[in-house]
Amino acid sequence: MRVDGLSKRFGKAGPVVLDNINLTIRPGEFVCLLGASGCGKSTLLNIIAGLEHPSEGTVTVASGKSAVMFQESALFPWLTASRNVELALKLRGVPRGRRRGEALELLDLVNLADAANKRPHELSGGMRQRVALARSLAQDRKVLLMDEPFAALDAITRDLLHEELERVWRETGRTIVFVTHNVREAARLGQRVLLMSSRPGRIRNEWRIVDDGPRRIESPEVSRLSIEITNHLREEIRRNAA
Repeated sequence: MRVDGLSKRFGKAGPVVLDNINLTIRPGEFVCLLGASGCGKSTLLNIIAGLEHPSEGTVTVASGKSAVMFQESALFPWLTASRNVELALKLRGVPRGRRRGEALELLDLVNLADAANKRPHELSGGMRQRVALARSLAQDRKVLLMDEPFAALDAITRDLLHEELERVWRETGRTIVFVTHNVREAARLGQRVLLMSSRPGRIRNEWRIVDDGPRRIESPEVSRLSIEITNHLREEIRRNAA
């Protein structure tokens, strides 16, 4: 996936939100976009997803369209977990006779097969996000865009979902672009962490992390990287406030 010279302005005379973003993401890579609120992270993700158009520049997703997962699970409350996933399969054109089996396989992939017949109100927040992840995977896109999907969850549930997401990423080989404002989350998950500046949003810093296996959020490596990134993020916030 490539982003070339991308800029975004809302309205002809509005402020520049994103300025000259250039970015290449390799197939199967896990990239975290990090920055203060209002820096344009979600806008960039929406442009990559095709939900918004850039004012300048281009986005090329070699594998075609991407799947998107948002902070809210946005499940249909009258449908069971399985039916919510089956709906995505239906929209993809999967024949009726295969949908139930494929939905159960996807729910099993996110360790939720035993909740297939439960409706969203019967599920915890973390379980609803697992269903949303399974539904995103049902679109069978090689690129998965995630906009702060775990921000509303408690720390323990979020940590458990980090483990699930990393396992699914390694098993499926998806390319993941993960937006967050949580420094430790970015340091825990990303192969690359990109720090965006504010007003307008630019890629200010980049960290490449050696992928030698799963990382724990409390590990010394994650702690050291979090401190380094936080110091740079504070500088960006101070610069913007000046």
